[in-house]
Amino acid sequence: MEISTTETIEILGIISFAISGTFAAMQKRLDPFGVLIIAFVTAIGGGTVRDLLLGDTPVAWMRDVKTCLLILFTSLLTIFFKTHIKKFKVTLFLFDSLGLGLFTMLGLQKGIAFGLSPGICIALGTITGCFGGIIRDTLLNTIPLLFRKEVYATACIFGGMLYFLLIRFNVDVVMAKLGVIAFIFAFRIIVVWYKLSLPKFVY
Repeated sequence: MEISTTETIEILGIISFAISGTFAAMQKRLDPFGVLIIAFVTAIGGGTVRDLLLGDTPVAWMRDVKTCLLILFTSLLTIFFKTHIKKFKVTLFLFDSLGLGLFTMLGLQKGIAFGLSPGICIALGTITGCFGGIIRDTLLNTIPLLFRKEVYATACIFGGMLYFLLIRFNVDVVMAKLGVIAFIFAFRIIVVWYKLSLPKFVY
């Protein structure tokens, strides 16, 4: 069975965010059940919000049991190999950044499939990329990254704009997708590495 580029991106995105959620939960020293719950909400949260906004119900993960099994398997595997990973924070950051790029692209594609305008597609991409992390951080009693100094949603917005720009200049669709995912991943690493942030408003 041939797997499309979009399906590949979705699988990689689910794996990335499931790993990200698992590490975030283990940092908070949750029990195995708690870890699995956080892994699930991180991996499916953004897509669920996106599908509800579009009225595309039942939402994607409810129509395909393989999504739930993939999250379960990924989370259990991450827990099993946790002793071999020394830097939880760095690993969490890398997989969260990768998932952000992958899921932003999924949201963009879903908006395009529904025939929506570029601006709305970018908004859906941002929601798909960010809301799983927002739900995860809220459940873990942490201020979500979206609301802190770290550049998060901005990477999704710039990535979405870049995608439509590449398509406008007739860049191959697959190459445009891969380029945007790489851009969001690299953008987030660069801004965190150099401690860049948006201006703060103090009252």
